[in-house]
Amino acid sequence: MRAAGNYRPAFSLSSYSVVLLVIPLLVLLLMLTFLIQPLSSRSSSSLSETWAVGNSSSTSRNFSYSRALSAAPAEAPLTSFLYGSPSPAPAPAPAPQISTGAIQVGGNRRGKSWRSMKLDKLEASLSKARSSIREAAATSLRLKNKINSTTKSVQLVHDQDPDYVPHGRIYRNAHAFHRSYQLMEKLFKIYVYEEGEVPLFHAGPCKSIYSSEGRFIHEMEKGKFYRTKDPDEAHVYFIPVSVTNLVEYLYVHGTPDRDPIKRAFMDYVKVIADRHPFWNRSLGADHFMLSCHDWGPVTSSSVPDFFHNSIRVLCNANTSEGFNPSKDASFPEINLLTGEISSLGGLPPSTRTVLAFFAGRLHGHIRYLLLNEWKGKDEDVQVYEALPKKVSYENKLKSSKFCLCPSGYEVASPRVVEAIYAECVPVLISDAYVPPFSDVLNWRSFSVQIPVKNISDIKNILMGISHRQYLRMQRNVKQVQRHFVVSGPPKRYDVFHMIVHSIWLRRLNIRVHDF
Repeated sequence: MRAAGNYRPAFSLSSYSVVLLVIPLLVLLLMLTFLIQPLSSRSSSSLSETWAVGNSSSTSRNFSYSRALSAAPAEAPLTSFLYGSPSPAPAPAPAPQISTGAIQVGGNRRGKSWRSMKLDKLEASLSKARSSIREAAATSLRLKNKINSTTKSVQLVHDQDPDYVPHGRIYRNAHAFHRSYQLMEKLFKIYVYEEGEVPLFHAGPCKSIYSSEGRFIHEMEKGKFYRTKDPDEAHVYFIPVSVTNLVEYLYVHGTPDRDPIKRAFMDYVKVIADRHPFWNRSLGADHFMLSCHDWGPVTSSSVPDFFHNSIRVLCNANTSEGFNPSKDASFPEINLLTGEISSLGGLPPSTRTVLAFFAGRLHGHIRYLLLNEWKGKDEDVQVYEALPKKVSYENKLKSSKFCLCPSGYEVASPRVVEAIYAECVPVLISDAYVPPFSDVLNWRSFSVQIPVKNISDIKNILMGISHRQYLRMQRNVKQVQRHFVVSGPPKRYDVFHMIVHSIWLRRLNIRVHDF
């Protein structure tokens, strides 16, 4: 039997200390293993997303997001439900389901931040909007099929609307557009970044060929429609740069150097990325700029993430120069020299004596081909480089059946809207041009589109359109006119709201997540 004084326990105090140290280390090791494994699996699953640019004959452009894309399959782009029947406009590529934002390491991982929860709530409302629009599109298609399969007329039932109700052949799917427009008015919020000084930012030309750029910026600055002061409740973020003013104040005319314009845009994006979390959260996918200047596309290309990810609203919607209809939006070039529309309407169809009309100086290769083929050579197809004295350009538009709208150095032309204002059927002569609001409007119903290679056949093509078909197209021009009218203040369904609706559709095609 051992003496009491020599008794030693099985575990000494030092043994307990070792155990107390080892157990937390093991727990910490398990936690690190748990954290590192999903992180590595997410980074290893980073995908390379291909976007189709232009029509089916165009080449594809590939790029990879620097953050991982969600592995969940994305739904079909919502714009496909508004397209309806096939059309010459380029079909949008499938929009990816974007999973963005920095992965948080450490901090409170037991629950989401208040900003993440607000974003989840916002995305849930957009998901409901997508479902509602798809339901409206499907209902419209079922009713159309019923009309086609029976001899009876079926009246489409639209949602109650105190104003105009979209209907007719000028729309790809009038019912879906109407539902989408109503939801946009109810839900859509735009945050305008406040950084930057006038005149390069927050202002634009309102009395020039680029007036549609300035008028949109002006309306967003007034803040009466869609604008929110709370960036956390916004669906999209507007970079209020005027490329026209950048060119006016930074470009040295007569030189090839565009670097000052690009640097100004790059610096602005860097500033908002440093000051706010929203650019880095989506890599710009829910950001947009708007430009009617020819140099809008090249300016946006100075920031690769912006060029590839962001919504670029451009007059120069040229698919051969990277315009991507699945995420970019085309809007009309409108020449308002006085800041106001001179007049709308024209002569009745029965008194329009000129088959086709164009007047404009030599401005690019397409104009050269048109003038060379038709200038002063035909009484039916009247093409002028300069109008004779005392001959009114506006009266010529109003007395012609078809108005020729060739591209200049760039694809967009203000003559498209001039023709619509004069209720003259526009004839688009261009290649790789996506007309404005093509995701909603059926351009075949109110315009003629002639490839550049067929310029010599203009008269035969137009003469081949029956009188009955022309009358139908001319009525459609009168109906679609409301969507191109510049109003002050903006009115429902006018050009301002149609531009916003194009942005709304593209925001519906993505989902933003915040980790």
